[in-house]
Amino acid sequence: MEKRFQLLQGNEACVEGAIAAGMRFYAGYPITPSTEIAERSAVRLPQVGGKFIQMEDEIGGIAAALGASVAGLKAMTATSGPGFSLKQENIGYAAIAEIPIVVVDVQREGPSTGLPTSPSQGDLMQSKWGTHGDHPVIVISPSSVQECYNEIVRAFNMAERFRVPVIFLMDEIIGHLREGCELIPTEELEIQNRRIDREFNGTLAYAVQEGNYVPEYAPFGEGDHFNVTGLFHDLDGFPTNDNNMTQSQERRLLDKIRFRRDRIEKWEETDCDECETLIICYGGTARAVAGAVEESKKTDFLRVGVFRPITVWPFPDRALLKIIRDNKHLRQIVVCEHNGLAQLCAQGSCNGSQAKLCLRAVLGLAQVAAQDDLCAILEQLLDGGQSCVDAVLVGDDAVLHRDVEVAANQHALSSVVFIVNGLFTQTHSKSSSRYYTLLWGRFAPNTHIIRIKRNLRKCF
Repeated sequence: MEKRFQLLQGNEACVEGAIAAGMRFYAGYPITPSTEIAERSAVRLPQVGGKFIQMEDEIGGIAAALGASVAGLKAMTATSGPGFSLKQENIGYAAIAEIPIVVVDVQREGPSTGLPTSPSQGDLMQSKWGTHGDHPVIVISPSSVQECYNEIVRAFNMAERFRVPVIFLMDEIIGHLREGCELIPTEELEIQNRRIDREFNGTLAYAVQEGNYVPEYAPFGEGDHFNVTGLFHDLDGFPTNDNNMTQSQERRLLDKIRFRRDRIEKWEETDCDECETLIICYGGTARAVAGAVEESKKTDFLRVGVFRPITVWPFPDRALLKIIRDNKHLRQIVVCEHNGLAQLCAQGSCNGSQAKLCLRAVLGLAQVAAQDDLCAILEQLLDGGQSCVDAVLVGDDAVLHRDVEVAANQHALSSVVFIVNGLFTQTHSKSSSRYYTLLWGRFAPNTHIIRIKRNLRKCF
């Protein structure tokens, strides 16, 4: 009997959870840092009667997985970086043809080939908007190895329940992290299997029952015939140019997600009720934030709460806004992301709040560093200890003591970040000597960045 508890990588736990959810087909192409998903699938799927196939490229991988799904199997593919870009066209195909599939993206740094072994969270916008046209999407992001197991099960459930491609958005930190993981047996999990239309007559493959937005699946390959196309189609699956039908179909594709958000959204709140600073984070970045929050509890310097979306899209903005409106002590919101463009914050999910937003766009996991004494003293004399071109002050009680500063660092094992009580926040990139300062004002509807300053200087 297989051990219920195992030491696994996040990538390995992803495969085990997928198999527990019923995944029996995997097609893909190896690419760092997701290769372990393909490797373990190649070993494990034959053991449970499933099929693994390595395709010639990432496009072939998702195309084969879509074919397997149409034929009735729960299917998955995995990739990273440029591979995720290549899969976008077929993600759109899955959306309009309503083919259930799970696509795992283990994020790495940079566009094109980038840095394959470095972590990042730069695919957030691509996961939502990567393919063209208006389309439904569900994106789930785990922050632990155990969540890789549990949430991939939920990803398959969402794919089957809503007939939609589900993006499982990991990052290199979580994918390669090793932790103890409980392998929960299938019989103890909530599993959503495919809803088969046993009365299918071959003519209305995309018809829905009154009050429902998701058609049942026709038993493709069981004697019935219907059309599958990437064009806008009628209820029979064949292409149509009828404006009323195309508008109706597109509206239904969006509404099946929009009106079922309560069944999709998932998040975690930590000490949000009376916090002065609220941190929003997800994925691997949440691990660093968790360590920082524990450190903050040792002092009375500030009260910190954490809001972690597990379902990134649809974003649980209603839950976040409730926290903001109910908390009378909240002074600032800090968004921690492992990308340079503040992709999550740019969505303006907090519009309407009266809290000051302090944005931290993390280019590397954060750690605490310090300046030389003389440099610190000079800068304090010039700016009174708090300048928009100076790093955030954690504390400078001693007259002749150095400033303690917060800066991003590219070392993956760095784990501590201090969020301070102030309007300004900075992001450092040690490798490029770039230094960013972003200033946000009080929120009003549709408020955007007021000012962005960029200065070139050595960080340390």
